[in-house]
Amino acid sequence: MRWAPEYLRRLHSALELPRAIEACMLRLIRQGRITKWFSGYGQEAVAVGCTWAACDRDVILPLHRNLGVWTTRRVPLKPLFCQLMGRAGGYTSGRDRTFHFGLPEHRIVGMISHLGAMLPVACGIAQAAQLRGEDYLAMAFCGDGATREGDFHEALSLASLWKLPVIFVVENNGYGLSTPTCEAVPVEDIADAASGYGMHGEVVDGNDVLAVIEAVGDAASRARAGAGPSLLEMKTFRMRGHEEASGTKYVPKALMTEWAAKDPLDRFRAYLVSEGGMTQDEIDGVRLRIAGDVAEASEYALAQPAVESAPAAERAAVFAPVPVIHSEARGPVRPRRYIDAISEGLRQAMEGDERVLLLGQDIAEYGGVFKVSEGLVEVFGPLRVRNTPIIESGAIGAAMGLALEGLQPVVEMQYADFIACGFNQVVNNLATTHYRWGAPLNVTIRAPYGGSIGAGPFHSQSKEAWFCHVPGLKVVMPATPRDAKGLLLSAISDPNPVLYFEHKRLYRSMRGEVPAMPYGIPLGAANVVCQGTDATIVTYGLGVQWALAEAEHLRASRKAAVEVIDLRTLVPWDRETVIGSVRKTGRLLVLHEATGTCGFGAEVAATVSETGFELLDAPPVRVAAEDLPVPFSRNLENNVFSAQPKLRPALEALLNY
Repeated sequence: MRWAPEYLRRLHSALELPRAIEACMLRLIRQGRITKWFSGYGQEAVAVGCTWAACDRDVILPLHRNLGVWTTRRVPLKPLFCQLMGRAGGYTSGRDRTFHFGLPEHRIVGMISHLGAMLPVACGIAQAAQLRGEDYLAMAFCGDGATREGDFHEALSLASLWKLPVIFVVENNGYGLSTPTCEAVPVEDIADAASGYGMHGEVVDGNDVLAVIEAVGDAASRARAGAGPSLLEMKTFRMRGHEEASGTKYVPKALMTEWAAKDPLDRFRAYLVSEGGMTQDEIDGVRLRIAGDVAEASEYALAQPAVESAPAAERAAVFAPVPVIHSEARGPVRPRRYIDAISEGLRQAMEGDERVLLLGQDIAEYGGVFKVSEGLVEVFGPLRVRNTPIIESGAIGAAMGLALEGLQPVVEMQYADFIACGFNQVVNNLATTHYRWGAPLNVTIRAPYGGSIGAGPFHSQSKEAWFCHVPGLKVVMPATPRDAKGLLLSAISDPNPVLYFEHKRLYRSMRGEVPAMPYGIPLGAANVVCQGTDATIVTYGLGVQWALAEAEHLRASRKAAVEVIDLRTLVPWDRETVIGSVRKTGRLLVLHEATGTCGFGAEVAATVSETGFELLDAPPVRVAAEDLPVPFSRNLENNVFSAQPKLRPALEALLNY
């Protein structure tokens, strides 16, 4: 291919800039002025070439050796250096490091440290383009080591199955920290994996910037034409350590010499002199000018103060602001089962906002294993009610990508127990993003949970406490049909990740009056479902039914008035209502179906003890399941494992204290 001289000159400047920053950062480390740097020295042609070949509207998801993505996308140097050096004026306000952030205005979505996690996110971004019929694609980078991660395979499977406009770029630089690629990958070419997913695969000389541009340009053309994803393996080499403190002693000297001779800058400079119409003096002049710009920006950043903040400001950054939830809709009510209320909430959310879509296993024609989404695909079509393969991590990651593009995905876990397979995407990706770089993520994860149905240890768990411990997630646990619909509609409209747990036992056993029109119930508002003066039970989910039954029993047997509070939402939870009730009753019992150790009841009991100790006439009591996996035998579950038979004696003891 013939390249115009002006094109080559501009490309040359783009290639020199990240190399100049690399040289600057290495010099500052040697001077002791900075302490850490993940170097991409010798790999610049991959990041620069890929970004150069992409359109400005395309979304790129780089890693920490892809500095050239940021510079080629014309990210201003001074704030970029502040970010790299952790100074005031950086993009994350000191909340994350180097390239762990996104810049929507530059169509860049940064990484997290967990390998491969951003590949499914790229699928969601590409799916958004596909849904809207818009001409942009997603291009995600990963290293050779990350191709062994499950997210790599889940992302490739999803992208190929749906023919998504995605380019997966494997930056094969020979080592995963100190482990040679040949000791981690059992084939010579990682690109061979493409054939197993029915997509185009290609090995590219990653140290030849023009070869990179051609390969990415071809892959982009295929993606824009609807031919689906490509897997491009860029062969390059890591000339520095994993990070500077690691060194390179484990790398054979002959290998370093071999790859030094293939340096992408040296190769391109030689090409410019022989074919591009530039002289060596011109090349040196460009290098000198860029080095000066880089030095100025680095000194500017080093002169900036350390990042400062206060606890209130940091807490405020965890969640995106939530629109005001208006009071429940007035109008007719009608009897509904718990499952019908959820289904109605999904349908009305989708009718009210075309950005709402559903993802999950068997949710379309089959209607989901519990039939919650039955009939929705006929109304809204297969692009808005979409079956996924069995890829929990891939589906949750894709939902994050959809949310980054302004959609409102609802992901169904077939059973809440299986969310463990997508745990990293939930707790490390979804939960942290707004705090780190301010991106709202409107993702709702529906998770059928709970026991009392004889389903055994892998289909009965109540694992809500896992997620209550993670800042950045909201946790919802409705106990009635009315709450199930109103809380679901609020969750779907919330610009933050929400885990919405729906109890399987309540699906068809619980009925109640539900407003026909859409309405919202604010997250974080508890409901006093039974008034009392002698003791307070704080609970949620199936525990509400257990508590009401015991309150009625005590009212009849000893004229005791027990107040029952349904938390409804665990994060945020309604401390004021609970403390107000204890102020009235003087006694507290917290009840939940989940196991006892580190269960959410401990948080409630501890908070009341810390902030309302003087209100208590007796020690707080926790009633929870045994610390066991959920047994399959109903006799074992109901009589040994369950919290329910422990409730009456515990409540009697509390009242008698």
